[in-house]
Amino acid sequence: MKTSFHPLGQGLLLALLLGSAAPALAQARKVDQQNLYRYWILLNTQVKMDVPNSGLNLDKPGCAAVTYTVGSDGVPMDVQVVKLAPKSDLGPVARSAVSNFRYGPSLTNRISEPVATYYIVPFNAPADPAQRQQLLDACKLSGYGG
Repeated sequence: MKTSFHPLGQGLLLALLLGSAAPALAQARKVDQQNLYRYWILLNTQVKMDVPNSGLNLDKPGCAAVTYTVGSDGVPMDVQVVKLAPKSDLGPVARSAVSNFRYGPSLTNRISEPVATYYIVPFNAPADPAQRQQLLDACKLSGYGG
């Protein structure tokens, strides 16, 4: 018994294959924090965080780089701590803070295009601007353009 595909079946199969590949092809544009305002405006003036009572290096200066995608509804999704300097138990605190960010689309982002970005959460940062910048530089990530 010989089986063959009809043109309609082939077209349906092709459409199904392309449809399943579309999410992999549709990656969000990567944007650094300095240029995020071109797409999304942070609406929060403050955020709540879940802070532990005890843990490793909670009182030391440090930072966490948290990656996320601002979804078309302005809510962060896929929130992940990808860098923590120095090692500490503050990663969940940084993730908690970024998860509570809320954004509105900028005037140039009328279609509410999702974008991937990251935020550096400082902990116990020094008051001196040069020392603070040195602390934040430890958590910078590459690959996020303007």
